[in-house]
Amino acid sequence: MAGKDYYETLGLSEGASAGEIKKAYRELARRYHPDANPDDPDAEERFKEISEAYQILSDPEKRQQYDRMRKAGAGFGRGGFGGGPAGGGARPGGGAGWQEVDLEDLEDLGGMGGLGDLFSSIFGQRRPRGERAPQPRRGADRRVDVRVSFDVAARGGEVTLPVPMEEECPRCEGRGNEPGTPVQNCPRCGGTGQVSLMQGGFAVQRPCPRCYGRGTLVQTPCRECGGDGSVRRRKRIKVRIPAGTSDGDRIRLRGKGEPGTAGGPPGDLFLTVRVKGDRFFRRDGLDVHCTVPINVVQAMLGAKIRVRTVHGQKAELSIPPGTQGGTRFRLRGQGVRRDDEVGDQIVEIQIEVPEELSDEERVLVEELARSRSFRK
Repeated sequence: MAGKDYYETLGLSEGASAGEIKKAYRELARRYHPDANPDDPDAEERFKEISEAYQILSDPEKRQQYDRMRKAGAGFGRGGFGGGPAGGGARPGGGAGWQEVDLEDLEDLGGMGGLGDLFSSIFGQRRPRGERAPQPRRGADRRVDVRVSFDVAARGGEVTLPVPMEEECPRCEGRGNEPGTPVQNCPRCGGTGQVSLMQGGFAVQRPCPRCYGRGTLVQTPCRECGGDGSVRRRKRIKVRIPAGTSDGDRIRLRGKGEPGTAGGPPGDLFLTVRVKGDRFFRRDGLDVHCTVPINVVQAMLGAKIRVRTVHGQKAELSIPPGTQGGTRFRLRGQGVRRDDEVGDQIVEIQIEVPEELSDEERVLVEELARSRSFRK
């Protein structure tokens, strides 16, 4: 379809209605769909041209911009592109009429309504004339769960995390072929890694679909990467866990994701924190709860005990005489610290009763049981 504009691609006039555009697209798409033409190598290219034409003409804003471009003067004749104004100059297909247009230059055409953005949306990334290398692309983001202990989540700390990452194959240096073996220039792009496609009268550079932009075809694949040019490695990354981190919190590490291509920046690494349980502590927001056992005598007479805190130290707690099992005491400021806030530690008392008594202990307990105060 070289040399025909989008209206000609769909077999329509410039004044076609939205309904006529839709009807023409459906008929042509059914006729030239690659699945319906398995033996026709040109059907897929024709189908792409039809789809691109419909993409522009079915969008009122893009169609308006496109129509203004067709009327812009030299190089944009109504009957096709590459000649003079409508009705004059060389016509497409004759050789002399075609001209390669830098999509970047379209932004400089006055009153064109942002046609650089229009063609960017149709044809992908813009690149200066003559540039063959693929455009830099940002690497993909990665999402990984990281399991940390209760203490590290509460107090903060550093953990080392093994993360599987795609890296350039060190054996073939990303080329994909076994070192020392010959490679063949891609016959489709001639080794440039780019192909020139005529889209609506414009020569547009795109990565070669056969060699994926490499410019070469691998004959003997690298035995380490299998010809992919990249390998998956476990990369060990040190991560700082902030104090007060809760289960399910996310941490973003900029630039620690998959590497970019063609000099593009790496992606980011997103960590979802999973906090392991603790035998002693339970957490409720910034407060922590624990259960501390004492014996019967301590509960009856009172005592001073030392209780472990989440900060790795011990705090003194006074148990008053006559304390009952299940009584709770609050250690203020001994909970989790997060930014400028700090919680408390809630200590629940559990009274332990001895399972066995010596003869002497039994005599003392029996005397206590006979006393008047104990029987109340």
